[in-house]
Amino acid sequence: MRTLAIANMEVGSVWMRLVRVRGGAPSVFLMKPSAVSSSSKTTRTIRYKNHLSTFFPSSNPPPITFLSPVSPTRRPLSTATCSPQIPLATIEDYCSDAGGGDDINVLPKKGSRVLLKGMSFTELQQWVRSHGFRPGQALMLWKRLYGDDIWAHCTDELEGLNKDFKKMLSEHAEFRALSLKDILTSSDGTRKILFMLDDGLVIETVVIPCNRGRTTVCVSSQVGCAMNCQFCYTGRMGLKRHLTAAEIVEQAVFARRLLSSEVGSITNVVFMGMGEPLHKVENVIKAANIMVHEQGLHFSPRKVTVSTSGLVPQLKQFLNESNCALAVSLNATTDEVRNWIMPINRKYKLGLLIETLREELHFKNNYKVLFEYVMLAGVNDSFDDAKRLIGLVQGIPCKINLISFNPHCGSQFTPTTDEKMIEFRNILAGAGCTVFLRLSRGDDQMAACGQLGNPGAIQAPLLRVPEKFQTAINASI
Repeated sequence: MRTLAIANMEVGSVWMRLVRVRGGAPSVFLMKPSAVSSSSKTTRTIRYKNHLSTFFPSSNPPPITFLSPVSPTRRPLSTATCSPQIPLATIEDYCSDAGGGDDINVLPKKGSRVLLKGMSFTELQQWVRSHGFRPGQALMLWKRLYGDDIWAHCTDELEGLNKDFKKMLSEHAEFRALSLKDILTSSDGTRKILFMLDDGLVIETVVIPCNRGRTTVCVSSQVGCAMNCQFCYTGRMGLKRHLTAAEIVEQAVFARRLLSSEVGSITNVVFMGMGEPLHKVENVIKAANIMVHEQGLHFSPRKVTVSTSGLVPQLKQFLNESNCALAVSLNATTDEVRNWIMPINRKYKLGLLIETLREELHFKNNYKVLFEYVMLAGVNDSFDDAKRLIGLVQGIPCKINLISFNPHCGSQFTPTTDEKMIEFRNILAGAGCTVFLRLSRGDDQMAACGQLGNPGAIQAPLLRVPEKFQTAINASI
C-alpha cells in the first residue's frame, strides 16, 4: 500500500494541499482554508499539475520549494545585509481576475457607507440625486474631494456646502479609503508613503520630486503582484489582492494633501508601484479617469502613465477605452530571456506583444508608447540586444527608458555599468530612437523601481537560469 503525506499551505490569497505519494510524484490541489501549522512549512519540492499550466505552460515546469518561516517585520535595504532565501511559490493564473476589486456596476461601500472616491463623477451625481439633492451639489463636493487644494477627508472640510447636504454625507458617505502608516524620506528627497488598508494589508506609494518643476506620484494597483518578474522585489510577494479604484485614487489624493507644500505641485502619475495595473484593468481605467477629470485632480491624460508587463487582451482594452499614456515593461529582446525574467511572456510572446502594439497604435493619433528596459548585467545589455531592440520597435511611435537595475534581497542580478548603459543608449539613439537614461531614485529607502513591498516568509519562485546565463548570474552572487 502506498502512503500519503499531506500538508496544507497558504500561498498569497490561495490555499493548496500538498499530497506526496511514496514512490510517486507529488501533486498540488487547491482547497478551502484550514489551520496551518509551522511544521507544514518545512522544505519540500512539488510540481504543478496540468490544471496550473497557465502559470508555467511548459511540459516540465520548474520545481517549487517551501521555506521555514522567517520574520517579515524587518526588511534589509541592500543585498549585503540579506541572507540567501529559498524561493516559495505563488499560484496565480496570470489572466484571471481572481481576488478583490470593486464591481463596476455597484457603488463602492465601506461598511454601510458609500465610499466617495470609488465613484466616477457621473455615479456621484446619480447618488447625490438619489438622496434628493441637486446635481450641482455633486460638482461642489467633487471639487472639494479632488480640486481647489482642499482634498477633503471629512465633512468639516466641506466649506460652502449646504448644511443638510453635509449632514447626509456624514450619515451615508465615507471619505477615506486608506490610512496613513508612515512616510520615509530618501537622501535624494524621494518620499515613500506606507498606507494601511481596511483589511490590515499595507501598500506603498512613492513621490519623486524633480528640479525641473515636475513631481511624480507612483501609485500601486495591487497588494503584491502575480507576474513574478525575476528582477522585481514586489514579485516575490505573489498577489494578495487587487486594489479598488478608490484605493488607487486615494494614493494620489493623499500625496497632494500631504506633500504639495513640501515638494510643489504633483504633476504626473505613474502606475508603476506594486502590482500589474492591467491585471484588474477596469479598476485602473476608472481610477485614471477620476484622476484626469477636469474639475477634480485634473492631471493631463498624457501625464498619467499606466505600465504593463504585457497582458495583451487587457492592453488592447486599455488603448481602446483610455486616453492615458501606456508604458510596456519590455526588458528583453528574445523570447528565451523574456520567458525567464518575465514569465508572462510564456503566455503572450514577445512577437505577439509587439505586433499588437503596432496594430493598435495605428488608430491612435499623436500617441507614443513608452518602452521600459531594466538593464541586467550580462543578461539583456549586449550590443546585439541593442540592435534587436531597434528592430523590435521599428514602426511603433515610442520612447525608450533605459532603467538601472535596483538590487534587493535575494536578487540574482547586478546592474549594468553606467558606461555600458551609455554605449547601449548611443546605439539606439544612432538609429533614430528617442531614448532616455533613468537613474535610481530613493533606493536607500527601498523606494526605487522594483524595490517596493514586503515579501515575508512565503515567496514566489526564482526560476531556472538558462545555461548560457549561468556565468553572468554566478558572477553576481
